[in-house]
Amino acid sequence: MAGRGTMAAWVAVDWGTTHLRAWAMDDRDAVLAEARSDDGMAALRPDQFEPALLALIEPWLGPGTTPVIACGMVGSRQGWAEAPYRAVPCQARSDRLVHAPVRDARLDVRLIPGVKQDSPADVIRGEETQIAGYLSQAPDFDGVLCLPGTHSKWVHVSAGEIVSFRTFMTGELFDLLGHQSVLRHSIAPEGWDDGAFAEAVAEAMAKPEALAARFFALRAEALLRGQSPEAARARLSGLLIGAEMAAAKPYWLGQQVAMVGAPALMAIYTAALAAQGVTASQASGPEMTRAGLIAAHTNLSAVP
Repeated sequence: MAGRGTMAAWVAVDWGTTHLRAWAMDDRDAVLAEARSDDGMAALRPDQFEPALLALIEPWLGPGTTPVIACGMVGSRQGWAEAPYRAVPCQARSDRLVHAPVRDARLDVRLIPGVKQDSPADVIRGEETQIAGYLSQAPDFDGVLCLPGTHSKWVHVSAGEIVSFRTFMTGELFDLLGHQSVLRHSIAPEGWDDGAFAEAVAEAMAKPEALAARFFALRAEALLRGQSPEAARARLSGLLIGAEMAAAKPYWLGQQVAMVGAPALMAIYTAALAAQGVTASQASGPEMTRAGLIAAHTNLSAVP
């Protein structure tokens, strides 16, 4: 909740497709208060962003102008204002932020740009801030960052730069197959089976070309062999992550790997990597987002 009586030196904002999260920061970059809402980018028109932000952070605003640093889909073409992509290779931390138009004189809102890759075509919007946050705490890191999620990212980082990356729609495919395909009759909404997951990862890595057939087999195994919905859920996840790892092998093979994300999802990916002899460190996604917003705040230079 946004507590009244809290005066922010500046405000850090993570604004995605479905969520809005803000932190009131003091002049030493410590968190004073936190607030969140469901006013994600997808639910707002451009003229609704400022009211949505004010509804969340107005109790933190003083009589003067308060800087607001925001990352995520708020800076997309469909967001508050477009913060153009920077091309790789590029520094993880951007020092050129984009002003968002505001009417309230108490606000100075600046948006962090995303990152693009021409070949193969790919884009990052939001995760670049987590990468910058991770590197602000591990400046000598040279290797690969894995950011599992709805659209998982594998990012090669060297000398403080994002060198290259690949995106996989693994989380979105899991949701679509589990809720909208014929597999919805066989997949549990919760529950897990470690053995089924590990087996499915190995199968998908060995023969990723058989993925579509293995998906339908989940339905058949439930009908003919009584496979539990929990095992089917773990197998579906394992097949998708195994296919992702097979395609991302040039990124993680022989590399130092660090993971940034939600604990439960990082645990699944860590287990899949461990089976390939790869040990991955872990860092909290929200904490790295906030660290990246702090890094951006230290070097403000808005694009006119």
